[in-house]
Amino acid sequence: MPTELPVNETNRRTFLQSGAVVLAAMGLSLRESLAADSLNSPMLRFGLLTDIHYAEKDAAGDRFYQESLGKVNEAVDYFNQQNLPLAIELGDLIDSADSLEKEVGHLRKIEDAYARFEGERHYVLGNHCVHTLKKEEFLQHTGMKAPHQSFDVGQFHFVILDACYTSEGKSYGRGNFVWTDTNIPESQQKWLAEDLAKTHKPTLVFVHQRLDLDRPHHYAIGQSAAVRQILENSKKVQAVFSGHSHANFHTSLQGIHYTVIRAVVTGSGQSNNGYAVVNLFEDGSLKIEGKREQAAYSLT
Repeated sequence: MPTELPVNETNRRTFLQSGAVVLAAMGLSLRESLAADSLNSPMLRFGLLTDIHYAEKDAAGDRFYQESLGKVNEAVDYFNQQNLPLAIELGDLIDSADSLEKEVGHLRKIEDAYARFEGERHYVLGNHCVHTLKKEEFLQHTGMKAPHQSFDVGQFHFVILDACYTSEGKSYGRGNFVWTDTNIPESQQKWLAEDLAKTHKPTLVFVHQRLDLDRPHHYAIGQSAAVRQILENSKKVQAVFSGHSHANFHTSLQGIHYTVIRAVVTGSGQSNNGYAVVNLFEDGSLKIEGKREQAAYSLT
């Protein structure tokens, strides 16, 4: 059995000197190696999941509503194992119910699962979140601060947008909307431009519906082009994350990454789950670790 050397200053110096010899043979200094390790380590990691559509009702098509509970528990367990500081749910946390009482019950049950996450929980409003509920009711039950908001995490700025408005500028709620009529009002666009002007930090944007598409595409936000222009003008936005269309997708427009996260509700069984961990690096690159059926991306 090998003898363990006591940890002391002499052994520490011997270890560092030995390491320096190996690195020198590779053409690297110890300082250069430590700097490289720093650059290769993410500055921030956080979790993403979307389109959970939890409801106590039978499956329809490829949507297995009741199974979403177990899938969220799996995602939360993984996020906790990774010691992530925050997670963001990108909308449609619940599916529609035929009564307010049932919809609140669905929300409470899936929120109990999400609340097991040990870091900060954040939410994006999806059209199904406010099918029977009103926005203020969803906020009250989840503790969400506002339908659209921004906050800083370390060296990064996060922006959550709310596209759950009709063409007339009315908030979704109590079934007063058509899901293909999704909009970001001028007042929120003004707020967004002002918010981006105030920050000096690289920024990430989160919205349920699709900003990378334009009408007449039915997943597109009505003002996508105008909002994209605000993001581009700021020269601070690195990436936009959304859900809504349920399938993996990525594109880059004018230097901004647009990534759609795969729906939790799609498919039966834990193997058909989908969630992600996003890694943010000092050089502006992003790495999306896809779990289960979520795609993985390395974005520069």
